[in-house]
Amino acid sequence: MSDKLSPLAPAQSPVLPDIEGVSCRVARARYKEWDRCDLTFVELAAGTAVAGVLTQSKCPSPEVEYCREALKGGKARGLVVNAGNANAFTGARGMAAVQKILSLTAGHLGCAEQEIFVSSTGVIGVPLPQDKAEAGLKAVFAAEPCSWEEAAATIMTTDTFPKMATTSAIVGGKTVHLSGIIKGSGMIAPDMATMLGYIFTDAAVDAKLLQEMLSAATAKSFNCITVDSDTSTSDTVLAFATGQNSAPALTSFGDNGADAFQAALNDLCMQLAHLVVRDGEGASKFIEIAVTGAESDDSAKRIALSIANSPLVKTAIAGEDANWGRVVMAVGKAGEPADRDRLAISFGGVTVAREGLVVPDYDEAPVAAHLQGSEIDITVDIGLGEGRAMVWTCDLTHGYIEINADYRS
Repeated sequence: MSDKLSPLAPAQSPVLPDIEGVSCRVARARYKEWDRCDLTFVELAAGTAVAGVLTQSKCPSPEVEYCREALKGGKARGLVVNAGNANAFTGARGMAAVQKILSLTAGHLGCAEQEIFVSSTGVIGVPLPQDKAEAGLKAVFAAEPCSWEEAAATIMTTDTFPKMATTSAIVGGKTVHLSGIIKGSGMIAPDMATMLGYIFTDAAVDAKLLQEMLSAATAKSFNCITVDSDTSTSDTVLAFATGQNSAPALTSFGDNGADAFQAALNDLCMQLAHLVVRDGEGASKFIEIAVTGAESDDSAKRIALSIANSPLVKTAIAGEDANWGRVVMAVGKAGEPADRDRLAISFGGVTVAREGLVVPDYDEAPVAAHLQGSEIDITVDIGLGEGRAMVWTCDLTHGYIEINADYRS
């Protein structure tokens, strides 16, 4: 957790409603030498459905491997999140720590271990201390329920502010609520999921349908953000539907209200994803990159991510330099179909280059003014087809180096 608030942080945190069937508690396991809570426990009503998207890293944490199997059961009763220690690349000792957490939590709730979900975040390569995990769990089981903001703050690592969002939908004439918390600031280039994020709803949603909905929402949100092009070993997003609302249960996309619930879930995931970018390590500018005219949507996304992940583009934005040549470079290196003489590039709605050349009578003043702001828009038209995509990133400043050079100290 950083003491310096991101300049892109929201002016105030949203007020999240209580979600029936969800109770959060936090405690100090002292996984690091810090004076803060670092263990979150969420108790869920019996019968809660669960879905999840997890990192595609080939070096995942044991928590990710376990959750991937537990999701097959489709039910959840509890969630445990450890902050300060990723427990990744820790061999048998890491898995033993996960098993200890599962055993203690399932015993506390009187449920099957497969209904408990576990995440850890922090330094890679250090086994999670079982004694600290056990002491922390005993403390958190006895703790009083906490607020959403306390839960969001407890899962943070290098984050500078707690990240929360909420929305609602009408299902069968009833209002269902969706709320989420997320953490993430660096090592952000999600591949199927992002950092650690948890979504809760009082709606009744079949686990298979919830999985399809979450995967669809992830494709347009969490998988469209990047801070530094690095995919974490621990990326996890879990969605829990407690079914405690009196609205009719959703079992298929054809059900009344299913489209409204999907739209609400899409919105919630987008809110959470944008908050992560706004808290990118050392970030001073939030950048939206729109690519149109590509041969396909997938091609457009790969081009957009090539631009978003370019250190040269990101440092130019940090320096408020309208160097559109770096965008041309990033398009060309993406490995996707592109034609130099059909490209059009705009900053803040001002076209700077078209058909292989700078536009006639180009005036850099309005572009420079746009780049002095904190919300930056870059648009690239490839000029080849109908494919389009949008991704979000942040600039790259010296602050990123400072944070990561000192991460383990």
